[in-house]
Amino acid sequence: MRLILWLALAALAIPTRATAQDAQQRIEWNRPFAPFNIVDNVHYVGTKGLSAFLITGPNGHILIDGGLPESAPLIAANVKALGFRLQDVKYLLINHTHFDHAGGLAELKRLTGAKVIATAAQQADLESGKTIGRPSLAPFPPVRVDRIVHNGDLLVLGPITLLAIASPGHTRGGVSWLLVNTGLRVMFATSLTVAGQNLVNDPVYPRAAADFRKTFARLRAQKADVFVNFHPDFFNLAEKRAAQRGGKANAFIDPGELQRQIDSAEVAFQQELARQETTRKAP
Repeated sequence: MRLILWLALAALAIPTRATAQDAQQRIEWNRPFAPFNIVDNVHYVGTKGLSAFLITGPNGHILIDGGLPESAPLIAANVKALGFRLQDVKYLLINHTHFDHAGGLAELKRLTGAKVIATAAQQADLESGKTIGRPSLAPFPPVRVDRIVHNGDLLVLGPITLLAIASPGHTRGGVSWLLVNTGLRVMFATSLTVAGQNLVNDPVYPRAAADFRKTFARLRAQKADVFVNFHPDFFNLAEKRAAQRGGKANAFIDPGELQRQIDSAEVAFQQELARQETTRKAP
């Protein structure tokens, strides 16, 4: 399943015209998925193929990621289905600025009135409605950024504290978020896959390989009880949810998963880097 998802992501990153396959991928990603509580005050409110997470608190809530533009109504409906009010969402966060994660932010901002929090390297993409330098990627509705965060910044909303961990590589402005002080530590990890990214002498993003290494080191230095990602298949959401519904209350708790995920991503990165270097040297 993870290989299929990687191939889908890579195909969407290759400069081609929009195809029926791309349209079908969007349909598959955006199929509804019933919202549920993961652990503590962390809830899944995304679709079948694109994650979105709601962190709730007495002073308001934080929503991470917006999916596709067409995902926004589903995410909003999932928030309300869990009994929470959209107007109580105070912050909208994102992991990286591709159309399948940033697409719904503008509409979710309109529905909630929340402030959009992003890294400096994400701002131009979000406010222009496109991943700058990647014309093959679909555009999305632009959204104004209200606050910039940097690596190591804390985002605090009442008892909720999130640590911003700059995680470039998959994109220049990628960021992971670590919930640090409301019970279990939850890592909301950005995409760690190469997925079509040129790692060797890319004129658009020449530091991509170095940034991947920096991200692996930063995430490896953290500890988390729960690991989640913004494509559900990468952390086996459906299987864990089925186990949870079957009575396994701690289905999402696995303190070793963060390190295993980094190990797996780093191996794949090294293999792809070696392949690209070999291809470039070939006569």
